[in-house]
Amino acid sequence: MTVWDDLVGQDRVREQLAAAAKDADALVTAVSDRKPVEQGSKMTHAWLFTGPPGSGRSTAARAFAAALQCTSPDRALGGEPGCGFCDGCHTSLIGTHADVQVIRTDLLSIGVKETRDLVRRAQLSPAVGRWQVIVMEDADRLTEGAGNVLLKAVEEPAPRTVWMLCAPSLEDVLPTIRSRCRHLTLGTPPVEAVADVLIRRDGVDPERAHAAARATQGHIGRARRLATDERARARRAAVLKVPLRVADVGGCLKAAQELIDTATDDAKQMAEEVDVKETEDLKAALGGVAGGRMPRGTAGAMKELEDKQKRRKTRTQRDSLDLALTELTGFYRDVLALQLGSRIALANVDVQDSLDRIAESSTPAQTLRRIEAVIACRRAMDRNVAPLLAVEAMTMSLRAG
Repeated sequence: MTVWDDLVGQDRVREQLAAAAKDADALVTAVSDRKPVEQGSKMTHAWLFTGPPGSGRSTAARAFAAALQCTSPDRALGGEPGCGFCDGCHTSLIGTHADVQVIRTDLLSIGVKETRDLVRRAQLSPAVGRWQVIVMEDADRLTEGAGNVLLKAVEEPAPRTVWMLCAPSLEDVLPTIRSRCRHLTLGTPPVEAVADVLIRRDGVDPERAHAAARATQGHIGRARRLATDERARARRAAVLKVPLRVADVGGCLKAAQELIDTATDDAKQMAEEVDVKETEDLKAALGGVAGGRMPRGTAGAMKELEDKQKRRKTRTQRDSLDLALTELTGFYRDVLALQLGSRIALANVDVQDSLDRIAESSTPAQTLRRIEAVIACRRAMDRNVAPLLAVEAMTMSLRAG
């Protein structure tokens, strides 16, 4: 098992990263042995991984980080870095390597303060590893100010520091930053490849694995959750019933409210799992006593945590709604394929009856307008329109066709 095994359906990207890791290994070895460095190295100090959701952007970045830290003795015999078994690979992949920092956010954005902390870390030499690696999984969530802070670090990198930024597209990153990064584009993995990973790595039943991979159209994370979580399957089934429930105004409003309630429940469930422990840990760190008053001067820290938890709850609710809207888009995509007689594989064959019913009772033009209504709802929520109003407007548009 190498570090690249979880990088599904991305052979070209894997080859590029493996070549860069080999050059990086040669570079570090040459510096250590005081040998001249070869020209034309495929290694660089900043990388930008882009691709659609579920393509494996962060997986590729983590695998590359592990390969850079690989300490396998096989390297001296011509073997490629990234064995997957040595201490450098193992700790990098599980997130405990001292010189690999993975940044992800549960909030709506990454601010200036967090970015400055990263920039300070990036100036340090590796403590135990071969490189100082910083993986930013949500580079598209950098605020403008945070992006400007990051730009300085990318322009003037430390000798043994590597930045790995992940974003859905080039347009989600400041032009000044992306122009200083080596760009790698990942595509949507094939359904068969995703199903194979679920069977091989997660022990999922083959039939369920193929159904989940097909339903999520190659999104690895969503496919894994759909295959292993009964609650996720129930939520998806409820979402796919929406097109049949918007026959009248009352049905539209009720369907919209239920979508919002489901997203709110998801956010509440996550809060129950995380917020209580975070609050108790902070109280203990500040010297609080269970059931007693907090020491003086700690109110600011507690308020900061409450604000963070509130922002995370908003992010979770929006992510849950966005997933529902993605599934609705997939439903109408299948309807359009049936109406046009396309031979492409349907994603939602488990609701074939509903697809046939909508396809027969509407026209391709109506289906396109419905897809546009779903997209308009996603854009409205990006502009901070109240979620219930945005979803109600969408369901009314689905009814009108």
